[in-house]
Amino acid sequence: MTISAGGARREKVDAGAAAQRARVVEAAVRFIEQPFVKPLIISSGAIEVITQADAVVMVDVNGQIEEGHSCIYLSDLWAWPEPAYTHEQRDAAMRAYCQQLAQLLPSDFGTAAHPLITGLHLHEHAIHVEPIGSQSATPPTLARCVCASIFDAAVHDAVGRALGVSAFDLYEVGFAVPGADPFFGGIGGTVAAIRALLQNEPRTTSPAWWLVGKADDLERDLRPAIERHGYFGFKLKTMGQDARIDASRVTEVYRAARRWGIGKPRLSVDSNEANPDAQSVLDFLEVLRAIDAQAYEALEIIEQPTGRDIERHAFDWAEVAKRKPVMVDEGLLTLKSMQIAREQHWSGFALKTCKGHSYALTAAAWAHRHGMQLSLQDLTNPGASMVHAALFAAHVPTQNGVELNSPQFTPNANDAWRNVYPNLFQVHDGLHQLPPIHTIGLGGM
Repeated sequence: MTISAGGARREKVDAGAAAQRARVVEAAVRFIEQPFVKPLIISSGAIEVITQADAVVMVDVNGQIEEGHSCIYLSDLWAWPEPAYTHEQRDAAMRAYCQQLAQLLPSDFGTAAHPLITGLHLHEHAIHVEPIGSQSATPPTLARCVCASIFDAAVHDAVGRALGVSAFDLYEVGFAVPGADPFFGGIGGTVAAIRALLQNEPRTTSPAWWLVGKADDLERDLRPAIERHGYFGFKLKTMGQDARIDASRVTEVYRAARRWGIGKPRLSVDSNEANPDAQSVLDFLEVLRAIDAQAYEALEIIEQPTGRDIERHAFDWAEVAKRKPVMVDEGLLTLKSMQIAREQHWSGFALKTCKGHSYALTAAAWAHRHGMQLSLQDLTNPGASMVHAALFAAHVPTQNGVELNSPQFTPNANDAWRNVYPNLFQVHDGLHQLPPIHTIGLGGM
């Protein structure tokens, strides 16, 4: 059956109105250890095994009870790179916080509300309220947001499933968003900005991005990815301490890709905040352009190169942004940080669904309204979280599509999903096939 444009809009209006009466009635979380097939090396260390947190949330929408699902990796080495604690201590504290949120969700966040309201409320709680209890290690705000993100996504998945629509189809009807509306102003506030953001013609494919570590053997690791799967997008983990070393590595990867048949490689770099300042990034760009002008032209994105606290590590990015897009990532965590990033002349926002679906959607709408660029990055999202990120990329106009690297590092975590979305989890001709626009909820199963 074909639904007319008017019928589709009526369905969204009805769903948007009903979604405002969604209420969380139950939540639970479980944990699975996932080994990496090869270590993922970032500036703070090597990730070899990680905890996958799976959330299940039950919602009541006008008497319709539905279950929603989500998952995320509790990537403590990224979200909480504190050497005073072991991985085991950080991981245990993040697990404990997830369990606390599961217990709190029905009582503290169980008031009937649109899932965006519930999600932003949960995000604010994660930022401002420290965990209950006396565990020796207390997760910092970014780690808490990672833990909270699974419940935000699961609520959206459940509400969409209860109403039989995509979680992105819940914004046709306006409603007040008290915490966020002051940042938007104008007619319609947050919801109008989100509605203007979401694409009328969603993308159906995304470039696949192969992550290149500092110690990767290009012949052994990169060449098979190109020859078997057609990868043409490459994200390089740089160390941020020596401009010539980083520029030489970018050039090496670019030339190898050309040698193995990629006519126009696409490149991005991420030092995971290891650069000392903006001048060091300028130095890197100048050295790269001098070594290989074509590799320099192929560079599309610089992910947050300096410290994650952008108030404490405040730099003017105007000169870098004139040359290449420099995107705030770890420093984008609060509604206030959106304004700070713009004042510091960051080019745009590197979004991550692991900071919360509601926050990511709100930040994307704010950036879109202010003419800033968007990219969508990864946390090695497996299974349901990879589907979630892919759906986000289908609806939101990001310049890189979406980075999805769990097929590279934790392919076994995706076993249950390959038959459902085979061309998403398996790269062909360097592309991910994104889930259909009408996918219900956030694609959980």
